[in-house]
Amino acid sequence: MKGDKSKTETRSTKLSVNKKPAKGGKAAAKDPNKPKRPSSAFFVFMEDFRQTFKEEHPKNKSVAAVGKAGGEKWKSLSVSEKAPYVAKADKRKVEYEKNMKAYNKKLEEGPKEEEEEESDKSVSEVNDEDDAEDGSDEEEDDD
Repeated sequence: MKGDKSKTETRSTKLSVNKKPAKGGKAAAKDPNKPKRPSSAFFVFMEDFRQTFKEEHPKNKSVAAVGKAGGEKWKSLSVSEKAPYVAKADKRKVEYEKNMKAYNKKLEEGPKEEEEEESDKSVSEVNDEDDAEDGSDEEEDDD
């Protein structure tokens, strides 16, 4: 043997990768209210294809097999056969763009409303809440 390490030890050390965090540290939290991106024409096709494939092959539980068969079927379709799926995808894209405009507009207006809600309390109410949280009495003995 030429080296001290076996092939498996060498292979495992080569495969280990030091993953560093992305630039800027942690990623921003995703907004659950943000509209989801629309499906492409292929994924619109796959929605229908999965149903027909499951009917034809009820015992097949492999997700990979469904995906592979769907990909092959999609490649074999002509442009005219793909047209209804492309049309559905375009319709979803238009709806998504409309929703995104409304979402972005709401984001621009959002912070103004939140500031107003916080400023509704008077200073004395805020101070009263702070005192209640401390649990200390207002009377303090200065001996």
